[in-house]
Amino acid sequence: MTLEDILQAFQGEEGEAADSPQWRELFQAICQEAVRLGMELNTKYHTPEEIREIMGKLTGKPVDETFRLFPPFYTDFGKNITIGKDVFINSGCHFQDQGGITIGDGALIGHNVVLATINHALEPQKNRKNHYAPITIGKHVWIGSNATVLPGVTIGDWAVVAAGAVVTKDVPSGTVAGGVPARILKRISEKDREGFQ
Repeated sequence: MTLEDILQAFQGEEGEAADSPQWRELFQAICQEAVRLGMELNTKYHTPEEIREIMGKLTGKPVDETFRLFPPFYTDFGKNITIGKDVFINSGCHFQDQGGITIGDGALIGHNVVLATINHALEPQKNRKNHYAPITIGKHVWIGSNATVLPGVTIGDWAVVAAGAVVTKDVPSGTVAGGVPARILKRISEKDREGFQ
């Protein structure tokens, strides 16, 4: 049983693999590592270099030297987060990443943002079985404080999510979305984005 086997089970509806004792054991071990690293990150001062080192261990991937984070930061798994270059995550964010979270270069994520990639079956006979869907955040996206992004959402490049929004559907590139549920409030003109990658 490997991390890849665990990640395979996080696609769509929870399958039979998740019932295997070996799967559950490795899954629990990864979750406990995320809890341990989160406590280490959140309970004392760390230099920016130390924060990047801890985030690299948490995600299992190298974190670029341009990455910045203000703790506290919370995740219950960690190994399905991919972070681009020049990303900033402000304090109090919660990432539920089993379904996969990808954050593009230059993204800004405000205080207390929740990225949730898991939902549960409504039908009683399915006993709240997990459903997983990835969240993809494009390049130079700005997500305002206290926003929540739900499973399966893609936020396009240079989009803005207003503070307090609940994002249930994709947000096109170059738009501003806000409200509960979020809707498109305005478009950022191509002219305003000229010359920016």
